[in-house]
Amino acid sequence: MSMTHPRTGRPRERVLTMHGIGKRFGAVRALTDVDFWVNEGEVVALVGDNGAGKSTLVKVLAGVHPPDAGTIEFDGEPVEIDSPADAQDLGIETIFQDLALCDNLDVVANLWLGRELRDGATLDEVDMEQRTWTLLRELSAKIPSVRVPVASLSGGQRQTVAIARSLIGEPRVVILDEPTAALGVAQTAEVLNLIERLRERGHGVILISHNMADVLAVADRVVVLRLGRNNGVYNVADVTSETLIAAITGAVDHSGARWTASGATPPAAAAPGAPATPARPGRVRPPGPAVADPAAADPAAADPAAADEAPLDEDTGGTVIRMPSTGSRRRPREDGRR
Repeated sequence: MSMTHPRTGRPRERVLTMHGIGKRFGAVRALTDVDFWVNEGEVVALVGDNGAGKSTLVKVLAGVHPPDAGTIEFDGEPVEIDSPADAQDLGIETIFQDLALCDNLDVVANLWLGRELRDGATLDEVDMEQRTWTLLRELSAKIPSVRVPVASLSGGQRQTVAIARSLIGEPRVVILDEPTAALGVAQTAEVLNLIERLRERGHGVILISHNMADVLAVADRVVVLRLGRNNGVYNVADVTSETLIAAITGAVDHSGARWTASGATPPAAAAPGAPATPARPGRVRPPGPAVADPAAADPAAADPAAADEAPLDEDTGGTVIRMPSTGSRRRPREDGRR
């Protein structure tokens, strides 16, 4: 498949490849034969409707759920991610929507929680604070002080702290789960700027979002999931929000194609004259039972004028109403009420 061109126009090395990923929860197939990849310095948006499998795919990558089928390659080598610790050791950091911050601790303590720097038997507070400021400046973060409790920060600033914390271990891939949800316009712009900084630093970024404006603003490539399957890979430079929404809702069906690095051509890069939707093998629906003609069952259904000449009931003097589907008769109440 011809690869989509990144915004910067420079070649990028493949960091992560997922091929044929499948995951079941009992009788429910959450993922079926899903392909996904990300390069260094690239923002890949993962979009889809609720229940499409986005969160499940991310949790497979984060080590929360082991896959039932498929392979994962990191830097071209096959790997197994059986736990979140395995993902972190590989260089994969996930920032979930709840951020998992300690509101009662300050910014420095949140960034270094569990990875504190020590000077002998005591914590090296000075070094941790200096490194915190250095990292926040690289991200162009707008935080007034690193010694204030996280509870006093805005939503955008809290998201900044969570992203900065994920960069302490120098990850290769950063996963952001709905980073702009419940944020205002100014805070959303701040988070999108952070995502741009991550790309400039060479990180591979996986962005999960329902906001098409955010996706088109920062992503290089968009992967659409629908009902646990791939339903398209699009280059942002060649796609519109209408096309993405059509793939998300199923108005355009590409789930029969394989979206691998060397497989089928994505819809946005299809050759001229090629069919937009790959042919899918399917089952032939057997012919259903013959449907009776409603006009034969009830002439009044075919001729509305006949309804005006409906017979009167001899006992009550009321009009007989004949139902077309069942032929049942309905009589007025004996007390004359309707």
